[in-house]
Amino acid sequence: MRKTVITLATVAVVGIGTIFGGVPVKTNAESISKLKGNQSKIQEQRSDVHSGINAANDKISDLQNQQADVKSEMKRLDYAITDATNKINDKNAKIEKTKGEVTKLQAEVEVIKERIKKRNVLLKDRVRSYQENGGMVNYIDVLMGSDSFSDFVDRANAVATIMQADQDILKQHEADKKELEEKQAQVQNDLASLQTMLADLQKMNQQLTAQKAEKDKLLATLVDKEQDEQEHMMDLKEQEEILSAQEAAIQKAIKLAQEEQARAAAAAAAAAKNNSSSSSSSNSGGVASSSAVPGVSSGYWTQPAVGRFTSGFGGRGSEFHYGVDVANHTSVPIVAAADGVVIRSYYSSSYGNCIFISHSINGQVYTTVYAHMSSRIVGNGAVVKKGQQIGVMGNTGASEGQHLHFELHRGPWTQDKRNAINPVGIVPLP
Repeated sequence: MRKTVITLATVAVVGIGTIFGGVPVKTNAESISKLKGNQSKIQEQRSDVHSGINAANDKISDLQNQQADVKSEMKRLDYAITDATNKINDKNAKIEKTKGEVTKLQAEVEVIKERIKKRNVLLKDRVRSYQENGGMVNYIDVLMGSDSFSDFVDRANAVATIMQADQDILKQHEADKKELEEKQAQVQNDLASLQTMLADLQKMNQQLTAQKAEKDKLLATLVDKEQDEQEHMMDLKEQEEILSAQEAAIQKAIKLAQEEQARAAAAAAAAAKNNSSSSSSSNSGGVASSSAVPGVSSGYWTQPAVGRFTSGFGGRGSEFHYGVDVANHTSVPIVAAADGVVIRSYYSSSYGNCIFISHSINGQVYTTVYAHMSSRIVGNGAVVKKGQQIGVMGNTGASEGQHLHFELHRGPWTQDKRNAINPVGIVPLP
């Protein structure tokens, strides 16, 4: 089965503006403008995905029509195979019958040969007698030696009978020889016909084997195409779900940014009036305090999990690894690497329990991905703080051993994952 093409590392990037902490009104306005720009891009991407879904539906429909045609052809082949099998059985019966006839003819030929052999001996004896006694001269002596006319007639009749017998022997001999030749020719023809039948039988077997192989090939091709299209459709639907979640996250981010902008403007006005400045709020709310959680780093980013760095960003075997892996033999908390809004929290067949979070840092939009978790504790649209626990390390999805698969993307989400970047040097890691 084809592996799901959606790579969580390439989650659609949506900025939430600089909505965490005080920021200049102008900067916040720029962030809102960028958010709206990203929203337009996501809407365009959703339109493209919808077109892809429609195209996939058309392909699936066409595939189903092809499947019906193939099944119809398979039915025809079944009838043809049944007919050919019946003919093979019929020819097998005829072959057995012909073999019996050949055996019978061979016995008759042997009888004729024996008669010819005996007759040849008789004729040779008669010829020898002719040679020894002078042939026809002896018949004249027999006639001339008669004592009376009655004796002459008797002798003449005897001579005629003997001569007729000789002629009958010769005629029978010729007839037997002719019959022998005809029966021998018939045996040869029957054997030739038998060989032809055998050749036809072998040809039919070859045709049946070829037809069966072709049917199996058609079935395998049909199954593969249907499976590919169904998986492609699932990929497109998953993309649509992610894009929809991102658009919802953008709407929320815009609203939060607008509220922050209003608060910043009010604070600026109050500061100008009171000639005083306000301090930033603490960043510790919701941050996990377990000893298994890395300490929250200063700056924008913090380490997402405690463990061993086991795999980096880049080529890995025949594939490209679009993130880094952090492994641990115990179940440890997974925390948000920076302030942000949860784009999507769900289970993926390839990435298991995973969460995508969008961040806006110094006007730059980033997206982080946390995959293979055993559980998730934040949902879609949640606003999270840097260091706040979002899940627990696990071994779900297409994973080999307990670890966190962490990805960082800069810029808008693209299906070709061109915005994925190496988090090393940007996000603190083990």
